[in-house]
Amino acid sequence: MALRAAFMFLAEGADAARHRTMMSTPQVDLTIVGVANYARAEAAARSLVAEGIKAIELCGGFGAAGVARISKAAAGKAVVGVARFDGHPGLDGKSGDEVFAD
Repeated sequence: MALRAAFMFLAEGADAARHRTMMSTPQVDLTIVGVANYARAEAAARSLVAEGIKAIELCGGFGAAGVARISKAAAGKAVVGVARFDGHPGLDGKSGDEVFAD
């Protein structure tokens, strides 16, 4: 059975219901989801876990506070990892904690 995983990215105006796709390999079924801010990311994480996702990787736009929020939303039902930038090049060198927290 393939690992059910997700990659979540932050982008202004992204909507998890519309900005979502899936790809499968023999080893991984990967759902890719875009969200507009941390609150929507938390909701998306809860939904992904309910769908059976076991691993969620967050884009480098998530700062330390954002990672903590998504880990809490996953409630131990999925592991959460992160691609990390100290200052994200797509966010003018800022952390997602400065840009996407609400």
